[in-house]
Amino acid sequence: MSHGRRAGIGFAIGCSLGCLTHTIWATLGVAAIVAASDVAFTALKFVGATYLVYLGVRALRSRGEEVGATEPEASSRFLLRGFIANAINPKVALFFLAFLPQFVNPQGPVGRQMVWLGLGFAALTLVIFVPLGFFSGAIGVWLRRRPGVSRWMGRLTGTLFIGLAIRLALARRNF
Repeated sequence: MSHGRRAGIGFAIGCSLGCLTHTIWATLGVAAIVAASDVAFTALKFVGATYLVYLGVRALRSRGEEVGATEPEASSRFLLRGFIANAINPKVALFFLAFLPQFVNPQGPVGRQMVWLGLGFAALTLVIFVPLGFFSGAIGVWLRRRPGVSRWMGRLTGTLFIGLAIRLALARRNF
């Protein structure tokens, strides 16, 4: 939000691309391994929590001067952040494991069906997240004129990310 529309759209595209990793994992059965293995689930969970803490600390340390200061080509950095945030989220992996197979005909080509379903999900994610990134970026224009508000937004965001990291680290599998 505070880095503008290009960053918001880049993050949205990254999240959508992150869905494709879960599609691949579910198609290859890796998601089933994560679901069946306490060690794999816990490892992925802590990688995700660590990344959220990293983002939270960065946001807490932000001074507000960075609002809107990104160069147009820097949106690729946000694309990567969105991709990583989604790709290492174990709850999304478990969602894909539980959700996609419900719509697969076991008599047909299962792998191909899984890929098409995952591509559809990624496309829908793009349709929803890109407008969110665009309009969130518009709020960044407003924030650019108010660095004091931006500092508080950074603190709020950092606290939220660290809280989500703690929640993720303490999460249990519900099956």
